[in-house]
Amino acid sequence: MSDVTVSVTDWIDESFEDEVAGGLAAFNAAQLGPSGHRDLSVSMYVDDAFVGGLAGFTAWNWLFVKWLWIREDARGRGLAQRALEAAEAEAIKRGCRAAWLDTLNPQARDLYARCGYQTFGELAGFHGERSRYFMQKHF
Repeated sequence: MSDVTVSVTDWIDESFEDEVAGGLAAFNAAQLGPSGHRDLSVSMYVDDAFVGGLAGFTAWNWLFVKWLWIREDARGRGLAQRALEAAEAEAIKRGCRAAWLDTLNPQARDLYARCGYQTFGELAGFHGERSRYFMQKHF
């Protein structure tokens, strides 16, 4: 293939993303069936002030937790656990049987473990001495 051109950039063009994501989605659908991908978000408020939330999606009967964040001054009130529980309840309504996530934060890993998540993988030394943990929970 002498006519191949390779281009590396520090940005992702929307049409490039559409092509790659679309191609991968079509391949995966052919292998696994339709994903049923749906975004999922949980917003947390205290006295009408936004204090954090959870963002993720459901696909192939799994919940993926992409982000879970609570503002520092609102931590320690069980809000992260409540956001996680709300996301899991919605995922179950959508037919999900399990959830997965990853975290770099040891305190977050402990929270997820208290909520029933188990570590199934670790990238030791992901950044300096920090590991990245991959966790799952079956409903």
